[in-house]
Amino acid sequence: MSETPRCRVCDGPLREFIDFGRQPLSNRFPRPYQVEDEYFFTLSAGICESCTMVQLMREVPRDRMFNDEYPYLSSGSEVMREHFTEIAQRFLSTRLNRSDAFAVELGSNDGVMLKTLAEAGVRHLGIEPSESVAERARGRGVQVWTEFFEESTAEAILDAEGHADVVYAANTLCHIPYLHSVLEGIKTLLAPSGVFVFEDPYFADVVRHTAFDQIYDEHYYLFTARSVQAAAARYGLELVDVERLPVHGGEVRYTLAHAGAHTAAPGVAELISEEDALGLSRRETLDAFATKVAAVRDDLVRLLTRLNEQGKRVAAYGATAKSATVANYCGLGPDLVEFVCDTTEAKQGRLTPGSHIPVRPAEAFHTDVPDYALLFAWNHAEEIMAKEQEFRDAGGAWIRYIPDVNVL
Repeated sequence: MSETPRCRVCDGPLREFIDFGRQPLSNRFPRPYQVEDEYFFTLSAGICESCTMVQLMREVPRDRMFNDEYPYLSSGSEVMREHFTEIAQRFLSTRLNRSDAFAVELGSNDGVMLKTLAEAGVRHLGIEPSESVAERARGRGVQVWTEFFEESTAEAILDAEGHADVVYAANTLCHIPYLHSVLEGIKTLLAPSGVFVFEDPYFADVVRHTAFDQIYDEHYYLFTARSVQAAAARYGLELVDVERLPVHGGEVRYTLAHAGAHTAAPGVAELISEEDALGLSRRETLDAFATKVAAVRDDLVRLLTRLNEQGKRVAAYGATAKSATVANYCGLGPDLVEFVCDTTEAKQGRLTPGSHIPVRPAEAFHTDVPDYALLFAWNHAEEIMAKEQEFRDAGGAWIRYIPDVNVL
């Protein structure tokens, strides 16, 4: 008899609720001659029956995901650039408005947030394991260490720079299976009144909108206020604030502090109450989610097959990491989706992970115009559709699959 999988946070039993089968690394875009060497794993998610933390059932080695060839750039979207500027300015006017204040960002990527702090003369440090994007940050005047953050990293930062007034992470903490070491490190690094602010996809929105493609190799955890509160308490930390965010299809910005250092905002209890009302940890809720996901898959494949039979050309927009889940779970390939357009140069001329759809520059969307565009980057729908209004004016139609399959 196989052993019951255990939660990485509290060691409670995990209950699997969805299985996407064989999946590739979501951000590893192979060249045509590299397809035989692709790494695959079984992607499934479960929920801890003790602390309610949602997590992947299997861990992909971090060195395979985050390395010198990592192609994602935080500054790739105008909306996200504005988002990071706003939070940096908020820190400058509150937590970092004193002399010799110190801020650390985990997963600082190309330095889009820390650049604002650097320009303001604030002591800062980015922790970024991917050398290629770390170099971009250094080019912006940002101080970066190229390594993974864990307890030993926090001790090294403390020795070199002292306690941090702010530790920030965006779309990073959910990537880290060894959450225990990170939170131990945060406990070590934070100043007595310091805060750890992080934002990640919100599991309630994943369920509410059937946003199943938020489940992929890099999203090891999908947080809720309740599960974050439980995890923080195990390490002498406390969830003191929450803020709903519209970016990336629905996120929450969580604020942790040393237990007792700050009074928790009323919004914390309110959000946990909302989660309880949604029944996010109930078996029937998660079974219904899995059923809806399967229906979206079937509807999308049915639509694309019909369009193909009608001789219509379909391309995709945005070679996103999360589209790997969609393409591979639905069995999409170049027969149904001719190509994907993306602005990231490091992805162009390559193939999508596992499904091997050619990735072409954004200009191809205008020079080789398809009849339909499958919106892989649905979380940037408003920005993209405004930018590509000519496509729709010329008779082109968008295909969305979140929360369900529809043609716009």
